[in-house]
Amino acid sequence: MGNTGRRGVLIGTGLAGVGAVLGAAPASAENGRREPRDGYLWLAGDHHIHTQYSNDAMYPVATQVQRAIAGSLSWLTITDHGNVPFATHSVPPLVADIAAARRGHGEDILVFTGLEWNIPAGEHTTLMLAPGRGEAALLQEFVNRYDARVNGTRDGTPANEAIALQALRFLKDAVAAGRVDDALVLPNHPSRLGINSPRETRDWRDTAPGIVIGMEGAPGHQAAGLPAPGMARGRGLYDSAPGTFSFPGYPLESYRTWGGFDWATATVGGLWDSFLAEGKPWWITTTSDGHQGCGDWVKNPVDPLNQTSYDTIPYDDAGHTFATTGRFPDPVHAGRPVTEYSSFPPGAYNKTWVGATGYGHREVMRAMRAGRMWVCLGDLVAGLDVRLRPARSHRPGVPMGGTMTARPGDVVEAVIKIDLADRANFAGLVPKLARVDLIVGKVTGPAADRAVFHTPHTKVEKSWEIRERTGTVELVHRFTVDGPCYLRVRGTDGKRVAPGYHGSAVDPAGPALDVVGQADPWEDLWFYSNPIFATTG
Repeated sequence: MGNTGRRGVLIGTGLAGVGAVLGAAPASAENGRREPRDGYLWLAGDHHIHTQYSNDAMYPVATQVQRAIAGSLSWLTITDHGNVPFATHSVPPLVADIAAARRGHGEDILVFTGLEWNIPAGEHTTLMLAPGRGEAALLQEFVNRYDARVNGTRDGTPANEAIALQALRFLKDAVAAGRVDDALVLPNHPSRLGINSPRETRDWRDTAPGIVIGMEGAPGHQAAGLPAPGMARGRGLYDSAPGTFSFPGYPLESYRTWGGFDWATATVGGLWDSFLAEGKPWWITTTSDGHQGCGDWVKNPVDPLNQTSYDTIPYDDAGHTFATTGRFPDPVHAGRPVTEYSSFPPGAYNKTWVGATGYGHREVMRAMRAGRMWVCLGDLVAGLDVRLRPARSHRPGVPMGGTMTARPGDVVEAVIKIDLADRANFAGLVPKLARVDLIVGKVTGPAADRAVFHTPHTKVEKSWEIRERTGTVELVHRFTVDGPCYLRVRGTDGKRVAPGYHGSAVDPAGPALDVVGQADPWEDLWFYSNPIFATTG
């Protein structure tokens, strides 16, 4: 742990800033909405937040929205767990609470209705819906018919896998028919239990392209990794082992985070890159997975992986329980105080930035679908723009998520503009960017083996040591296009690095494997861009 003593523990947990969460916004609040260059309105957000309508969470919708605003977010999605009490009781009051939040905070933050969907045969998954008259009815029908905790399809059997694809076709058809204005699906913490196989994930993507757009590249629950007196578990609660339905090809290292990121994202030449090598969109995000916050109370003991029965302990003198009401009561401090916690408040540590063409729900969803997104832990940097353009061109170039057309032999340049952090983050520290890596891979077409999670044609192409401490840094790398390819960018504070999973020739100084119980998230910060493709014609 980088800080020592009692104050060091508080800074390391973020508790030094917890007083600001429900009061005045911290100094970085203005960073939640930036228009730095070339016409995009950059909005920070979080698509994975829980409320009192989850059997393992606590805050009302209104409180989570206030916390998100204090955490410098401009959009968020409420994603309570699908289960029988939720399906039976929760949807109408949840949607009403979200509507009230929109009326009260429409100029400050965009609130989406969603669900943490237990996808049949798979892990937890964000379902994110555009506002409209059909959102409540569609959410109710969807959770009734297709949530694995409701219809008993959790096991990883071929029959249940087929039901997952049926559910995705239902969403695709619902959007096409105008039942709901838009829908997005992103698998959450994809490697935590090893039950999202590469083939299943490809099947989800290909069954509903444009709806299943990517995955949570860095999970929430980052505070779980703090050493004692913290939870002393794995960052993101990544501290399990293979189970009955886990994909047998995944190594044990995939059940841990690497620099706070999912192994599928952090491994150069790994699962994410194997998807990008197909030339198909597959984007990454990061979220808080906000349940309880640092030092907050927990109502009753529950399994953090949501594997146990729902909470049936009465929470009032009338004998009401979550199982009979689908919610926990107000006020939030009706439970018992504890010292264990795993979620930082929304925006305090995990931010997904989207480059929208304007301020609105549909604009955010269009930007996400387009891949104009980058993700950041601990506010390591304040802004990022990555472009690909012809060498020495004065045009803005193709942004993240886009595709540039070039001829074989053309010289192109990647232009990376970074606004360095200039103020304290939630932990009270001003992060310092130490290094930026440009990662380049070949596009080789659809995978012959849909279970593959490695591509040998991706590596770190260029690295820059960053000496500047303030202002904007511009980095340029020129290369010759000899075939279809893609590039992506990452950056680090440089405090914990190691050769990548596939060796130093591929990744000489990547994120290190996080050690369970000894992983201070504030002392290991990274950002990642989404890719830009180049095609030859």
